[in-house]
Amino acid sequence: MIDSTGPIWDAIIGLSRFGALATMAELGCADHLAAGPLSVTDLAAACGAHAPSLDRVMRELAAMGVVRTVAPQVYELTEAGDMLRGDVPGSMRPAVRVMAEAGYWHALGTLPESVRRGRSVFVEQYGPYYDYLAERPEAARNFNAYMATRAAPIEAALAGGYDFSGVKTLVDVAGGKGHLLAAVLDAYPAVRGVLFDLDHVVEDAREPLDARGLGDRCELVGGDFFQGVPAADAYLLASIIHNWDDDAALRILGNVREAMTADGRVLLLEMVLPDDDSPHIGKEIDLRMLTLFAGGRERTRGEYAALLAASGLSVSRVVPLPAGASLIEALPV
Repeated sequence: MIDSTGPIWDAIIGLSRFGALATMAELGCADHLAAGPLSVTDLAAACGAHAPSLDRVMRELAAMGVVRTVAPQVYELTEAGDMLRGDVPGSMRPAVRVMAEAGYWHALGTLPESVRRGRSVFVEQYGPYYDYLAERPEAARNFNAYMATRAAPIEAALAGGYDFSGVKTLVDVAGGKGHLLAAVLDAYPAVRGVLFDLDHVVEDAREPLDARGLGDRCELVGGDFFQGVPAADAYLLASIIHNWDDDAALRILGNVREAMTADGRVLLLEMVLPDDDSPHIGKEIDLRMLTLFAGGRERTRGEYAALLAASGLSVSRVVPLPAGASLIEALPV
């Protein structure tokens, strides 16, 4: 007989499992175990923790396969646990710490009330999420590292998954430090780039772009995409539209449509939700958007197509990318 309560129990138990993982990440246990096994007493001393309490967490982490018991109350890292070290490429420690951060935890905990009100309780209490991060430097560092880890497989696949050879100038709208733009410019030497973001953001991008030898092929332009964007024949908006409600998204896309050349194209790098009940990481991220942003949301292909059509653009194709992402190509109508 099938246990119909299984999915519910999985979610309930998953909360405690994540709590154990968050404890490991916050205390830096993986870094202390990097050199080899430690007794829980020595590990607690290194982490500044209460040994008997830590042992209860380590027991759960061992059951999860993140650490391994090598002797009574002695633990070592597994391959999975190694990814929680702070010094390994692609470390998952910042990602776990972001999810466990007090404000983020509060936002998800108030999801029922946000659904009742139809607006984010977190935003009402703390203001916009990015403003919240700006006031908390450590949380912001973890968030930026988490986003870089998430973007790495997409960055590696973008230039190979889409043909940019016909592009003259690619504007990376709100492109941060230009990691995605740099990946395209590296792969397509004939393409010129424009990194467009707020003034203080693009200034921070100058050094990393110069270090990659792209300074002479990439113009840095400060501005506000609600006011306008530079003219070009191609635009990349990576994880931008999902931050906004439909009205704001239409203002952004309308400004892009107005600035683009007649033969231009718009490329939206977003999660595209399936229309059926199949699992997709975008459905989980959509709930985080609901709790952390005022109007932000993930959308289906049809919903993106409607937004683009209202902006004078038409979806020509959708290119699947890693980590649940997709690249939506839209052309002028």
